Amino acid sequence: MTLSVNTNVAAMVALQNLGTTSRQLDVTQNRVSTGLKVTGAKDNAAVYAIAQGMRSDVGALAAVTSSLNRAKSITDVALAAGESISDLLVQMKEKVIAANDASIDTAARNILNEDFRQLRSQITTIVQNAKFDGANLINGSLTSGIEMLADADATSSITLVPENLSVGGSIITIQNTTNLSTLASASTALQLVNASLQNTSSALARMGSIGKKVDAHIVFVGKLSDSLVGGIGNLVDADMATESARLQALQIKQQLGAQAVSIANSAPQVILSLFRG
Repeated sequence: MTLSVNTNVAAMVALQNLGTTSRQLDVTQNRVSTGLKVTGAKDNAAVYAIAQGMRSDVGALAAVTSSLNRAKSITDVALAAGESISDLLVQMKEKVIAANDASIDTAARNILNEDFRQLRSQITTIVQNAKFDGANLINGSLTSGIEMLADADATSSITLVPENLSVGGSIITIQNTTNLSTLASASTALQLVNASLQNTSSALARMGSIGKKVDAHIVFVGKLSDSLVGGIGNLVDADMATESARLQALQIKQQLGAQAVSIANSAPQVILSLFRG
């Protein structure tokens, strides 16, 4: 081996090794600080592209969940209103049955008629206020259903079908003019109340089925989103136990590399001994 003060091959090799160790240490420190083994396309282009695609799906599913939660709220409000209307119809039937008693006097019939009218008015109040975020499924304002997002590609939807529970409609067949002022009108009112009760129960069953479907889909979308998040983690998350061990090893290796450079740099000092008298 040639001894030279101009070229120190050992020092150059030691510096190369130290540089390699320092770069490896930088990678490991980045993984430890971020918790990720793939932080960008430079780390692993294929894995990064796959992870980004999955992240976009997770974001899309968040929008789907938001839409489904809105659908749940709209349906829950409509159901709560519908159930209250059904309870009012039960009370109205009680008044109507009492009014069908031919033996009651005019004063009692007038009281029953007033109670009936107030209950009918309360149905109208409930129908008009059964809205969430501007959507009302039971006041007849919707001619078609409300379509809510059901998947991350926005290609499928869940439709909230409206049910018109307004007085005088196809479900609540009681008219605004229906009264209990006479025995004949009370008999007619009984038929209308019975039909309204049956129709309302059917409408509630249909809305309940849709609400149950929305609830089930919310659970499914949540599980799907969790699975995607877990998949992203499997692709890009760093194994912190492994990285911790590697970090310690590289730190020691870096220190040894620095000592190796120091030793290599001191090697030319041997040349001085050749020129001593």
